[in-house]
Amino acid sequence: MAERLKPSALTHVDEHGRGRMVDVSDKAITRRRAVAEGRVRVSAALAAQVAANALAKGSLLEVARLAGIQAAKHTSTLIPLCHPVPLDWVHVDAWLEGEHVRLRAEARSESKTGVEMEALTAVAVAALTVIDMGKAVDRAMVIEEIRLVEKTGGQHSTAGGPNAPG
Repeated sequence: MAERLKPSALTHVDEHGRGRMVDVSDKAITRRRAVAEGRVRVSAALAAQVAANALAKGSLLEVARLAGIQAAKHTSTLIPLCHPVPLDWVHVDAWLEGEHVRLRAEARSESKTGVEMEALTAVAVAALTVIDMGKAVDRAMVIEEIRLVEKTGGQHSTAGGPNAPG
């Protein structure tokens, strides 16, 4: 039998210990923004092919970028209890930096809840796409340091906060 919890103890758990979507109906609509970053460590051989845009599957950086944008738009279908958020803008950058593919996503919305998960999902799926695009050359790639670096709007803004690079 599930232990009874105070309704306010955990936001995604009801008084019976069952998962639930948080009720945001009483929250004000505000401008929300989130930025996430991550990287994929790649071999020198793959980095050279990415730099030369010489992969058989096409442009790894462009496909990863587009995959990230598409993923942000599907976040609520991938993560249980995540609210569908009307995205006003999503931008994903992907670039080669030495033997790393760097990824950065920004999501914006005017909504009752934040867009952190959309930015993080964009980076995560872009990273997975790097692995898919490059696996014929490098089977030892490693996804590293996916993190939220900035969140504005709502109650808990973290511009330059504890997860910010530095």
